[in-house]
Amino acid sequence: MKHTEDTEKQTELIKENEEKEDPSEVEEKNHVPNGKPLSSTIKKHLTGHMRIHTGEKPFTCDQYGKSFSQSSHLKLDMNIHTGEKRYTCDQCDKTFLRASDLNNHLRVHTKEKPHSCHLCGKSFSYLENAKKHQKIHTAVRDHVCFECEKTFTTAERLKQHERIHTGEKPHKCSHCDKRFSRSGDLKIHERIHTGEKPFTCDQCGKSFTIKGHLTGHMRIHTGEKPFTCDQCGKGFTQSSHLILHMNIHTRNKLYSCDQCSKTFLRASDLNKHLRIHTKEKPYSCYLCGKSFSYLENAKKHQKIHTAVRDHVCFECEKTFTSAQCLKQHWRIHTGEKPYKCSHCDKRFSASGALKTHERIHTGEKPYHCTECGKSFSQSTSLHRHTKNYHTVLRVQDSRRHLYYTSLTGRARSS
Repeated sequence: MKHTEDTEKQTELIKENEEKEDPSEVEEKNHVPNGKPLSSTIKKHLTGHMRIHTGEKPFTCDQYGKSFSQSSHLKLDMNIHTGEKRYTCDQCDKTFLRASDLNNHLRVHTKEKPHSCHLCGKSFSYLENAKKHQKIHTAVRDHVCFECEKTFTTAERLKQHERIHTGEKPHKCSHCDKRFSRSGDLKIHERIHTGEKPFTCDQCGKSFTIKGHLTGHMRIHTGEKPFTCDQCGKGFTQSSHLILHMNIHTRNKLYSCDQCSKTFLRASDLNKHLRIHTKEKPYSCYLCGKSFSYLENAKKHQKIHTAVRDHVCFECEKTFTSAQCLKQHWRIHTGEKPYKCSHCDKRFSASGALKTHERIHTGEKPYHCTECGKSFSQSTSLHRHTKNYHTVLRVQDSRRHLYYTSLTGRARSS
């Protein structure tokens, strides 16, 4: 009932705002320079378009005060508040706020590609992809870098690029000492400190710090995978995923560690690996100060302080932070072991336990001791080795050093 009242109120508000327009302005807009009158449809579009230039936004949401230049945009905003999704796909029952979103989604099923490049004929399912492609042909790249001869469409982009050669990073974070060559990169980085996530999915409400991440996320809902591997036909939602996948075919490992000569597919993987050598721990818990080499470990630790353990086992009353953890625990009581080893008949209740077990068969030992180079199949074995062997050796060496000093009165040279 409240939704009906809200809709009626918004309809009245839209009518009021539409009636506010100055009659003389309307009359002036009714004619083009040749004196011919415009049709009512064109007049409506022209009026809406002119608001882009004037900045006028006469249609205001009475729930949050947000303003819009067109009544249709206000109606769409109201649907977001009410949660109403009026458009349903008859192929997979997914629902959408807008008819245009449904039409875009339907191309996943129909494989329709209505947007073509008029220069090379390449077809696209989505207009934004066609527009992006079009720039390959039409953009004039007359701004040249004299250092590497790379060309750019604007002087601003050339200036940003030249900072790669000069190393200039004029934009400094106000929260930490990190610096950036582009203001846009600084703005995105500062959201780590502020927690700001301005890009929100209108399908599920999930928010993102970067618009590109939202664009990629939306493809989960639409099923769109515009980036296709030309070798095996596999589709991907993001271009970065395709690039990484292509390295699987070429076996091309681009990034090498200058400490131990290990190679990696991604620069990010190399940077993570280097922390083994540098002992760097850039991620700290803001509650207890404990530091970590890897972000995922810091996040995992953080849950010790913040996680709500609201998933309860009714058999033993043990609590868990997620339904998945409870489900795994429940197998202790039921005896269920859904994960079977492909090398032998042994079964396991958790996928992680199966993965660890299979290393017995494969001989894989992914955990390496940085002190002596010995490898282990389990992280716990590495931890035990470090604690029981290297720590004991250091203690013994320290004791020998003290004993030698007490006998001779001078420190032993190492």
